[in-house]
Amino acid sequence: MPGRMVDPRRRLLQRHPDNPLLTAVDWPYFVNTVFNAAAVRLASGETLLLCRVEDCSGLSHFCVARSADGVTDWKIDPQPTLEADVANYPEERWGIEDPRIVWMPELAKYSVAYTCYSKRGPAVSLALTEDFRTFERLGIVMQPEDKDAALLPRRIKDRWVMIHRPVPKAARAHIWMSFSPDLKHWGDHTVVVEARNGAWWDANKIGLSPPLIETPEGWLMMYHGAKQTPAGCLYRLGLALLDLEDPTTCLLRGDKWIFGPECDYERTGDVSDVVFPCGYTIADDGDTVNLYYGAADTSIALATGSVSEMLSWLKENSHPGGMADDS
Repeated sequence: MPGRMVDPRRRLLQRHPDNPLLTAVDWPYFVNTVFNAAAVRLASGETLLLCRVEDCSGLSHFCVARSADGVTDWKIDPQPTLEADVANYPEERWGIEDPRIVWMPELAKYSVAYTCYSKRGPAVSLALTEDFRTFERLGIVMQPEDKDAALLPRRIKDRWVMIHRPVPKAARAHIWMSFSPDLKHWGDHTVVVEARNGAWWDANKIGLSPPLIETPEGWLMMYHGAKQTPAGCLYRLGLALLDLEDPTTCLLRGDKWIFGPECDYERTGDVSDVVFPCGYTIADDGDTVNLYYGAADTSIALATGSVSEMLSWLKENSHPGGMADDS
């Protein structure tokens, strides 16, 4: 994919003028907030969002919203699409959160990686589906505390690959990669991108945002940095590029954030100063990214960008490797 020249005055991601696209008032049943939606473009061309919905108990479930153009006229399931199954999966007792969808051609199914939550902490669970109406749960695959997970769409050297973010006690939280022969048993855990130290925008805690984008130049990763400030935590988005055939190798890592909370619906909400993408679709041109993100843990918004512009920006605003070099 040829790179585009990037105007340094122009933002890589442009907010849609109709933002926020979806809020609690759009829901067919009473809820507190809707946010952090996984996204996929179906074979029909329809955009499907698997939205995190928090009800008035404070616990979350998933609900599907569909749109022909990915912006307007959303058709929302009249009841929750996927709820916690506490009887069979006690790790979901406090709800299910933050899904990421990946189409798996070898399986002819979609994978849904999500955070299950209980008194033992957040952990990563997996489910498979063909139609987003029935789901085959595979259960917990990464033990607490762990979250921000997604699969790669194909095997690498005969093994499935998962990106995720463990949270060790009293330590920085980095982005890891693990491998499996069967989607159930995982090993060879490897740090891929390390949280920086000090005053950096991505110091101390980072995590995967949407699933990776496969390009001829590598796996394009959008990741979030959660910087602790005197006013609270500030979530912003950055870029990295991983090697296609050895994704544990980070080729480039951006030094600057590319997208952060600015608008009122991003600055104020249940959790202020948060932009948190969990899903994207790619347009017919193979380059335009439609990035769906949670805004202040209260609504779902849309920003658009270009894969080729992001790659060009990375080449101009990055350093090689994913390890922190600021100690």
